[in-house]
Parts: sequence; C-alpha cells; structure tokens
Amino acid sequence: MLTIKRLSIDEAHHLITGARLKAEEIGVPMCIAVVDESGNLIAFERMNGGKVTSITIAQDKAFTAGAARKATHEYNKACVPGNLAFGIHTAIGGRLCVVGGGLPVTIDGEVVGGIGLSSGTPDQDMVCAQAGIDYLQQQMG
Repeated sequence: MLTIKRLSIDEAHHLITGARLKAEEIGVPMCIAVVDESGNLIAFERMNGGKVTSITIAQDKAFTAGAARKATHEYNKACVPGNLAFGIHTAIGGRLCVVGGGLPVTIDGEVVGGIGLSSGTPDQDMVCAQAGIDYLQQQMG
C-alpha cells in the first residue's frame, strides 16, 4: 500500500494568497493554479484583469510542476533543438509546459503539488509562484 502526501485545500489557498499578494505588489493581475502531486487541479483563481489565455497556461504550468516534479523553466532549458529532450513540450497532448512560471511544491523533501502562474512575463510568473510557496511555508510555521 502507498502513502501519498498531497496538498490540502487550505494549503492550496495559502499558495494562492501568497502568489496574489506578490502579483498585487508588482501590479500584474495573474491566473493562479494549484494542483496535487498527480497534476490534478485543487484550486484556481483568476485575478481581475488576468488574461483569458492565461487560464489554461497557468493550469498547464502547475500540472507540469506537480506531476513531472520539475519547474517549467528547467524544461525550457532542456527543450532546445539538438538536445535529447527537445520536443518534450509536445508530450501529453501539448500539456507539458516549458514556459517559466510553474514550480513544484515540496514539503519535507517530497513533491506534494505544483503552482503555476500566467499573465505576466515568465520572470514575473516565477517570482509570484515562489512567493506563494514562501507564504505557504510561513503559514506552516
């Protein structure tokens, strides 16, 4: 039998709160998605002004980070012509995202989910995703 650790809805809300606070601070309304360790959506928020196209992108970033257990920007570095990983962005029906802004959420050394943001630049999305993780860690004590 397997014991699986995953984010709770309350933890997902903490991730969204931290990401939203950072997005408000930098003045970029975001779409924020949180998934469990299997890449299934737990919670989502589209801030007022978040781009319509970013709804799906944020969810795909979170899916990639949680299910593949790797930050999306790390896939971006590997997904270049000539590299053996080139083309990975077409995997899983194109759902594997290689644009920065998706981060795995790790608790006690184990990936328990992922957070993905979209509507800003990849750097802005990454900063807000990290702010969500930092906020969750603060709430957990």
